[in-house]
Amino acid sequence: MIASASTALAASLLGAGAAQAAKPEQAAAPDISVDAVQKDLKELQSVAEENGGNRAHGEPGFKASIDLIKKKLDDAGFKTDVQEFDHGGTTGYNLIADWPKGGSEDNTVMAGSHLDSVGSGPGINDNGSGSAGILEVALAVAKEKLEPKKHLRFAWWGAEEEGLVGSQKYVSSLSEGDVKKINTYLNFDMIASPNAGYFVYDDDAAVQKVFQDYFKSKDITTATSPEVNGRSDHASFADAGVTVGGTFTGAGETMTEEQAKQWDGKAGEPYDKCYHSECDDISNVNEKALDLNSDAIAHAVWELSS
Repeated sequence: MIASASTALAASLLGAGAAQAAKPEQAAAPDISVDAVQKDLKELQSVAEENGGNRAHGEPGFKASIDLIKKKLDDAGFKTDVQEFDHGGTTGYNLIADWPKGGSEDNTVMAGSHLDSVGSGPGINDNGSGSAGILEVALAVAKEKLEPKKHLRFAWWGAEEEGLVGSQKYVSSLSEGDVKKINTYLNFDMIASPNAGYFVYDDDAAVQKVFQDYFKSKDITTATSPEVNGRSDHASFADAGVTVGGTFTGAGETMTEEQAKQWDGKAGEPYDKCYHSECDDISNVNEKALDLNSDAIAHAVWELSS
């Protein structure tokens, strides 16, 4: 049926007003450049080389790593804060970065990674990979001038290798009310293991599905792994009642025959043969896994904050 001219004009004006009143939908997450993530990893490698070969808690390489990432975030417009804590008689550091645009802090989505290595090596997969991945996602948030419905916060933890110390210090520094303001915490600890598995945390079904759906769109079937349970910084948040999730490509355990067929890996070999070793350097990175997981982080941050 064709409307009359006056009716059509009224409908047109009404439609225009509704369009102005409606808030535009948040665009899909951008592709995260794996070259940019690799560049960050090379910088972390250089930090280790210039500071005794590692980036461990209490060593100069860790504070240099904090300073490196903080500058990038400050330059991008984040509000950053370095939280100091004492552990083992030395000063530890957490770096917290809040994106000033978007929703209220009463409803916050966090993404975090531990930034420290063990003392035996530079810690590029464990956990330069997660740290660089969330850094580039944060920088993408700034580049896109994202204004999400929820507040976005990123964090780089100290002394995880000493027993989740930094993240526990952070959570314990919050009031009960502030803990409840954290809608979801996403953790990324080792996302570029050379013999990569594609694991998704199974702590929360809805968050798990966000990651599963992303990997399914890339024709990758994910699995869950008992190896991650309670062994990284998400445990500090889960223990406080926060919804958590994340991805993981495997550490020292051995890939099975079935997994090798599923992920084009090597059966009978560890996911990361250089786990907690001197050889966990820039050569110990699976670029495909790094790329896919960095994009998965962006997808989850955009999806869960919208």
